Amino acid sequence: MAAMPTLLIVHHTPSPTMQAMLEAVLVGARDDAIEGVDVVVRPALAATAVDVLAADGYVLGTPANIGYMSGALKHFFDQIYYPCLDATVGRPYALFVHGNNDTTGAVRAVESIATGLRWKRLRAPVTVIGTPDVKDREACWELGASTAASLML
Repeated sequence: MAAMPTLLIVHHTPSPTMQAMLEAVLVGARDDAIEGVDVVVRPALAATAVDVLAADGYVLGTPANIGYMSGALKHFFDQIYYPCLDATVGRPYALFVHGNNDTTGAVRAVESIATGLRWKRLRAPVTVIGTPDVKDREACWELGASTAASLML
């Protein structure tokens, strides 16, 4: 029997806002309508190349810090880039980003690294400025659900 596909969610959630966005992504990814997908969640500072290699798709979450992704997510990429470079080509990913003023630099930085890894972006990133409203939380839910559903056999 083939192993169940795995969605790896790597996040840095230092604020209540990022935590709320992560929780919405998780509820979407774990929706009852999505069957046969294992959802694994790792903080960016704890996620390893082994986690990435074992997964079939990825959701990444980061705050926008000083115009860039969080140092924690950058550390994650630094740890996994070369060990995973050839083995994860073409795998799908999605991104959610929170910023107080702007998310452009953080999105650009993550997309640049994901392009280097030759991962396939599934959909436009969910970006939130300020406090997430109902529509923002729904967008996070949809991000988690659609990414997990894309892995269903």
